[in-house]
Amino acid sequence: MNPQMTLPPTPAALPPKNVKPGAAGKRGGGGRRSEVRFFASLGHVALAVWAVIVIVPILWTFLASFKNTTEIFSSPWTLPAELRFENYARAWTTANVGRYFLNSVIVVTFSVLGTMLFGSMAAYVLARYRFWGNRAIYYLFVSGLAFPVFLALVPLFFVVKNLGLLDTHTGLVLVYIAYSLPFTVFFLTAFFKTLPTSVAEAGMIDGCSHTRLFFQVMLPMAKPGLISVGIFNIIGQWAQYQLPLVLLSNAKDKWVLTQGIADISVNAGYEADWSGLFAALTIAILPMIIVYAIFQRQIQSGLTSGAVK
Repeated sequence: MNPQMTLPPTPAALPPKNVKPGAAGKRGGGGRRSEVRFFASLGHVALAVWAVIVIVPILWTFLASFKNTTEIFSSPWTLPAELRFENYARAWTTANVGRYFLNSVIVVTFSVLGTMLFGSMAAYVLARYRFWGNRAIYYLFVSGLAFPVFLALVPLFFVVKNLGLLDTHTGLVLVYIAYSLPFTVFFLTAFFKTLPTSVAEAGMIDGCSHTRLFFQVMLPMAKPGLISVGIFNIIGQWAQYQLPLVLLSNAKDKWVLTQGIADISVNAGYEADWSGLFAALTIAILPMIIVYAIFQRQIQSGLTSGAVK
């Protein structure tokens, strides 16, 4: 037998001269890494600029709350000469910020509890049960996100008035619940879909009713999502101004904090009590900053757990 002959490699198969193997891949990978680093640096710069835009006004308001009116206008960017806590006492008592703060706490507490109860129940049914009209009801809820609230102020005023709930905290709480339900249902529906079906099936096999399964099994499992959307609702309802302005216009003793601060702002120009105004603003801002700082990890966990599962 003739031995097999080994043919020399063709020129096309030979590696290019003076080029090390894998050099092209390294050049491509290096270019991609440089591009990623560039956009990451650009994102960090944008976040830093955004942080300055947000933090500087809050810090300035906090410092101005310890100054007097002369310092606020003559040296706005310097530290206060002394810590004037009487500004907070004057805002709390003389400007009735204490009463407005308590009214806001009452309204937001009941409205958030109602929003989370009804929103979680609706979202659970829409996410876990199949029935005729399921998608139509879901899209009806979601469409509320695209409807500006100021377009509904006039008809909303007459609806609440005809129900006899105008200038009452009850009417404002019900409107807050209706106003917050679209986002709550939208958020929690997606979250309930990520929960394991096997746990629900095991609960039904053990004899759980649909109500017991929801409150004792599925709702505790959805705790991260409930905390996230709950904090968003608290912040949104605490800072709401248009709805209480229309629904509590003639009941000053029932005003919420945003109405009280707006009234202080109007009167500050005549009474020259700008330090009291900034003290009131600090009282309104600090609780939400504290709440967000405490529940920051839970909020992030709730926002990402659906993607992880």
